Amino acid sequence: MTDWLDEIRWDKDGLVAVIAQDYQSGRILMMAWMNRESLALTVAEGRAVYWSRSRGKLWRKGEESGHVQKLHELRLDCDADVITLQVEQIGGIACHTGRESCFYRVYDDASWKTVDAVIKPADSIYHKGHSHE
Repeated sequence: MTDWLDEIRWDKDGLVAVIAQDYQSGRILMMAWMNRESLALTVAEGRAVYWSRSRGKLWRKGEESGHVQKLHELRLDCDADVITLQVEQIGGIACHTGRESCFYRVYDDASWKTVDAVIKPADSIYHKGHSHE
């Protein structure tokens, strides 16, 4: 039997793109990366565990902010190189800016317009001077 992780087309760095969506509304909350370990942990723990490229380590979404993403469903696209997570976003905030979604800017008339309000200011979410998880 083939290991389900072997069916994924990992990039040259051993990563796969992951899109987190709200399991009820379908809204795209964020995009991040996973390696084999983080994807296996996501399934084992029932919550989103990403790979932080900037810090070079595992990142359990919500480990600092409390904004955990509880896993409801995992899907792999037809090319086996993008995964979607259907999640319950605890606290209703996925973005480190304190918004529901990282996709809060809309292109309009040759500029990016912010269309989503901050639910909770970032400086009240994060401590120790971190700007995000």
